Amino acid sequence: MGYIGKTTGLFAFMVIFFVGVGYLLGTFFFGSPIFAMILFLGIAGAMNLITYFYSHKIILKTYKAEIIEEEDNPRLFNIVKEVAYEADISMPKVAIVPMDQPNAFATGRNEETAVVATTRGILKSLNDEELKGVISHEIGHIKDRDMLVMSVAATLAGAITILARLVWFQMFFGRRRMNPILLVVMVLAPIGALIIKMAISRKREFMADEQGAKISKNPNALADALEKLHKENKRNPIKKKNPTTASLFIVNPFKKSTFVKLFSSHPPMEERVKRLREMATDFSYL
Repeated sequence: MGYIGKTTGLFAFMVIFFVGVGYLLGTFFFGSPIFAMILFLGIAGAMNLITYFYSHKIILKTYKAEIIEEEDNPRLFNIVKEVAYEADISMPKVAIVPMDQPNAFATGRNEETAVVATTRGILKSLNDEELKGVISHEIGHIKDRDMLVMSVAATLAGAITILARLVWFQMFFGRRRMNPILLVVMVLAPIGALIIKMAISRKREFMADEQGAKISKNPNALADALEKLHKENKRNPIKKKNPTTASLFIVNPFKKSTFVKLFSSHPPMEERVKRLREMATDFSYL
């Protein structure tokens, strides 16, 4: 299924899911589901419009990413410019995330709105060839047109998780006891995880790694970078952001808790590195 089909599927799922929640709320709390279903249909429609047009901006704001120009960081800007030229795509915008954890991601609705974002930490951790490999991986996502699916899935899954937490909060501190709606809430977070796993397969990361190796013509540099990033993020994970955004990053930036594992869409690092090392011995990809 292409990125258009996946994005449409996500939006359709969101409509069905919210209308279903509206039906349950209307049935158990208001005696009539019609008003609640219409209300939640409107909420789903609004969320779909917002996520389609603004999901990349929401993600950039979530991580306080700042769009830069060449004079702000010539090293990063010129590497992105070089890789975009070699990949034969339009120059994406470049952003820096003020985090010490070394990582990177691509976001945007299409090639015209694409943004390649790196953390402040990655600029300190990687040499130029390794950084070029990482940027090539992210440019690979842009070429494959899957960053919209990534951004939309992360935003929608995050919204579902927030909804689940709000209802849990009300049930815990309110006067209401166990009822059927609570049973529905109990599966909201796993459904959010399922959205990401259905929309963003692990194959996507393998494909972006392969694209990155072909664009940079240096699979070993990308493999070295992944090993460094995996080690550093495991040692110093992100603690105060929503794990539903983990799939955006080139490596999982969150601690391997049970909740985070639900949202994991990254293949094992050992397998990614192995494939890249094998590419380094096969020059047919050049």
